[in-house]
Amino acid sequence: MTMRRSYTPTLSVMWLAALFVLPLLVSGHMVEVPASKKECFFEDLHVNDKMTVTYQVGGGGHLDIDFWLADPGGLALGKHIKQSTGTVSITAERDGRYEYCFSNQMSTVVDKMVSFNVHGVIYVDDEDIVSPIEREIRQLSHGLAAVKDEQEYIVVRERTHRNTAESTNDRVKWWSILQAGVLFSVVAWQVYYLKSFFEVKRAF
Repeated sequence: MTMRRSYTPTLSVMWLAALFVLPLLVSGHMVEVPASKKECFFEDLHVNDKMTVTYQVGGGGHLDIDFWLADPGGLALGKHIKQSTGTVSITAERDGRYEYCFSNQMSTVVDKMVSFNVHGVIYVDDEDIVSPIEREIRQLSHGLAAVKDEQEYIVVRERTHRNTAESTNDRVKWWSILQAGVLFSVVAWQVYYLKSFFEVKRAF
C-alpha cells in the first residue's frame, strides 16, 4: 500500500525558501575557448534529474561554436554545429557524470568568448508533493530560472551588438580619415601640378 505524506507547514516553508534560493543556484559562467581547442564541463546526475544548458557566443570570429552534451556512456544527447546560441535540456536516464563541451576546433586563429548557464531540477517523486501550493511554487521556480536565462541572453546580445556598433563606428571613422587624407593629397598634387604647368608656360 502506497503511503502519502500529509501536508505540513514545514514543507511549504522549505519550498518557499527554495523558490528564493533557486536564482542563486543557477550557474552563470563565462569561458574563453582558444582556437583549435575545446572546453568541457561535468555534472553528476541521478535518474530522472533534469538539466538545461543555455549558451551564447559573445565574441570572436563569426560568433559561432560547436556544442554537445553526452551521457556517462558517451552517447550524444544534444549536438549543435557552428551555432551562436542554443539550449539543450535533458532528463537523466542513468546515474553518472554528464559531460558538455564547447569546441572551437573549427577555428585556427580566433578565440571565442562563450556565456552559458546551467540549471537543473532534482527529481522528486509525486508522492512527496501533495499540496497544490507546493506544485505552484515549483512551477514558479522553474519559470524564474527561465526568466533569468532570458535576461542573461539579452545582456549578452546587447553586449555583442554594442561591440559590433563600436567596431563599425571605428571603421567608419578611420575610413573617413583615410578618405580626407587622400582628398587633400590629390588636391595638393593638382595645385602643385597646375602651378608647375603655368611656370613652364611662362618660361617659353
